[in-house]
Amino acid sequence: MKQTIVTRHKVGNFDRWIKGHQDRLDAFAPAISSLKTFQDSNNPNSMVLIMEVTDMEKFGAILNDPSLKALKDKHTVLDPIIVSMPVEL
Repeated sequence: MKQTIVTRHKVGNFDRWIKGHQDRLDAFAPAISSLKTFQDSNNPNSMVLIMEVTDMEKFGAILNDPSLKALKDKHTVLDPIIVSMPVEL
């Protein structure tokens, strides 16, 4: 079952980060079906990603995989990466 999640993080260099869009798609492809990118209007280095996750277990494994650190460093991603889940009402 697909689940929409929101992630938020800051970057050190927006221009370098935005060029890595395909890298993000490739890294998370086993666990997502779509990815939308947003930039905070008051902070150009604050990013929000909305993802349709098809496999939460795979998504978590990818997000916590130590090999992802090289990609994060390449694209100046700053920790923490905050993941927000939908609230069932």
